[in-house]
Amino acid sequence: QVQLVESGGGLVQAGDSLRLSCAASGRTFSSGVMGWFRQAPGKEREFAAAIGIGIYYANSVKGRFTISRDNAKNTVYLQMNNLKPEDTAVYYCAASAKSWVTRGSNDYDYWGQGTQVTVSS
Repeated sequence: QVQLVESGGGLVQAGDSLRLSCAASGRTFSSGVMGWFRQAPGKEREFAAAIGIGIYYANSVKGRFTISRDNAKNTVYLQMNNLKPEDTAVYYCAASAKSWVTRGSNDYDYWGQGTQVTVSS
């Protein structure tokens, strides 16, 4: 079992930055894919970024968001710069036993509870 706890969300203005963290405990996948997804009000959950063998970003965040991981701390980060109101969502961390990056939510085995990010215009 893997437990994932996100932190770092908050209320910011457009153009600001935030760094989300996801701490993993329990059985960890140091070589597995870690991903970030987000769900805006009234919308389906969507892929944002993933890191494993390779790094992959959704087009909507490419160039503004950076995903990274510290395996020694069992933590994955999402640095979000130049935030836009459309980035407002609950952000979820997810862990997969797969090694190659994947954007499919069904490929992830464990999920965190989410952290709210609100970007005002």
